[in-house]
Amino acid sequence: MSLFKNFGRGIGAYGKALSMIFSKGLWWFFLFPIALNVLMMIASWLGIVSLADAAEAWTNGALKFEDDSFFLAEYLQSNSGFISSAVGWAVWFISKLLFFVLYGLFGGYIIIMLMSPVFAVLSEKTEGILTGNKYPFNGDQMMRDVVRGIMIAFRNMFIELGYMIVIFVLSFFIPILGGVIGAVILFFIASYFYGFAFIDYTNERRRLSLKQSVQFIRANKGLAIGNGIVFAAAMFIPACGTLIAGFVAIVSVVAATIATHELVDLSNNPYSKVKEEEIIDNIELPEDENPKQIDDSKED
Repeated sequence: MSLFKNFGRGIGAYGKALSMIFSKGLWWFFLFPIALNVLMMIASWLGIVSLADAAEAWTNGALKFEDDSFFLAEYLQSNSGFISSAVGWAVWFISKLLFFVLYGLFGGYIIIMLMSPVFAVLSEKTEGILTGNKYPFNGDQMMRDVVRGIMIAFRNMFIELGYMIVIFVLSFFIPILGGVIGAVILFFIASYFYGFAFIDYTNERRRLSLKQSVQFIRANKGLAIGNGIVFAAAMFIPACGTLIAGFVAIVSVVAATIATHELVDLSNNPYSKVKEEEIIDNIELPEDENPKQIDDSKED
């Protein structure tokens, strides 16, 4: 029963997340997906064009024979421009196709890895709005957060890839797995791992180790699936899925923090700066160190 309850909590947090983003001034985080999309387009275009140019130049050089004694040498040299151009276009097309296929399969994890610093800050700000918790800035801690986010993304990506391979192999023996059922299974697996990545930013601030975070997510599978399913659905949209997924991820991180707070009450996190100040304020001084007594003794 808790599986479905947490699943509903994970999805339900999206409405609250959207409201918080626009009412609490977090909308500017949407600028980061725009920048990411622009950079990815430029990088992919320059990379693919450079690869195609390199293949064309290599082919052109390979067709300049020093010994033209064999019967095709003259023909190849006379048509070297056309052949090298054809090779360049072929490399460009295949590279473009591979880029879209691989980005379609693993683009979600690429987004999570590249935007990990943004997600860490966004999750912390969301918790601050919900609870008033503040965390002192620490460059080393921030780097650890980013590295941890990237490691989790890699971990989840390879585990999901393993599931893909297993389902692909089983589809030869159980043909029904190769169709809609296999796609649905992989969809929910991806949702679970995406939700895992978004929730872990909160778990890190709770000082849960990676092993403890895994245990927490496994104990709350419904929460992870409910949170990650919206992002996974965005990734499944043909053609434009990867372009809008970065914007969805911003909402997913906020929703993950809200849902986790509803589950464990982040107000009780002893590692926040606010909690430390409250503990200091609540410490009772011994009678001989009472500030009023000290002031009275000075007057005497």
